[in-house]
Amino acid sequence: MSIDYRHAGVNIDAGNEVVARIAPLAKATHNANVMANIGGFAAAYRLPDVKDPVLVSATDGVGTKLLLALQCESHDTIGIDLVAMVANDLLANGAKPLFFLDYLATDALMPERVETVVRGIAYGCSQAGMALIGGETAEMPGMYPQQHYDLAGFAVGLASADRMLPRGVVSGDVLIGLPSSGVHSNGFSLVRELLAETNLGNLPLSDGREVTAALLTPTKIYVKEVWPLIAAGLIHGAAHITGGGFTDNVPRMLPKHLAAAISASSWQWPELFLRLQAAGDLSVAEMRRTFNLGIGMVLAVAPEAVARVQAAVPNARVIGRVVPRADQGVTWTE
Repeated sequence: MSIDYRHAGVNIDAGNEVVARIAPLAKATHNANVMANIGGFAAAYRLPDVKDPVLVSATDGVGTKLLLALQCESHDTIGIDLVAMVANDLLANGAKPLFFLDYLATDALMPERVETVVRGIAYGCSQAGMALIGGETAEMPGMYPQQHYDLAGFAVGLASADRMLPRGVVSGDVLIGLPSSGVHSNGFSLVRELLAETNLGNLPLSDGREVTAALLTPTKIYVKEVWPLIAAGLIHGAAHITGGGFTDNVPRMLPKHLAAAISASSWQWPELFLRLQAAGDLSVAEMRRTFNLGIGMVLAVAPEAVARVQAAVPNARVIGRVVPRADQGVTWTE
């Protein structure tokens, strides 16, 4: 019996079909700086002209939220999550996202599903003002469970050296919280445990959404609102609230001698987080270190800049101040 590549589980024709399906999606995100066509061995991007340029890079995935997407057979928004995780990280460092590459690996290619995922990636790139200039789709039989896939994203941004963040955070700066769209893409190992072991998913939310649908709401991308504020020099620091919640992420934008004093009463947790807390009988401290609790990014700004920032970002709210550090990097008041 002849044993060829297809017999071993790799379908080159399916790979070519995937390229044909996703090429128009990627091309729709391109701008005048993109210099190479998708399908080549590499992609090229002409750098915009900025003073004292610094390239900033980021890579991330979507964690086990992908397993929930697989369980629900919902693949149209997980690509937005992928872009958001890296775009928001670039933003937190004061960089404007330029271009994005994705990596999708699976046991056996399903071209329609890959197209759906990449359509979400392309939509996320358009929200972030990034060009999707390339990527890799790998078919690896035996590496993944049947019909499973994994995602990773890579992005490059550009900053001026004198505008990188954090920059100039001082005691007295005001902390502004930007609303999240939901759980975003962190804490899903705990979320999935709660779905499996409790009644978390049994009743819909008060707005009528099923809990799983609410959990799969894609991560908010903050580039269009926040980048102009960074470019205008209004932001001293930014923290993307991802794994580690407020406890671990907010101190990353602060000098060692400063802390964040956050008012717990400055916003109400969205219902989804209250349901998660109740299902797992989770402490407030655990919630604050696991989830974004309705605030997906925290900005440190001078008091005189607060009004301009709030005017630029819908529903942004003052949640605290930067203070001298006594012990913890984040303290909470009621």
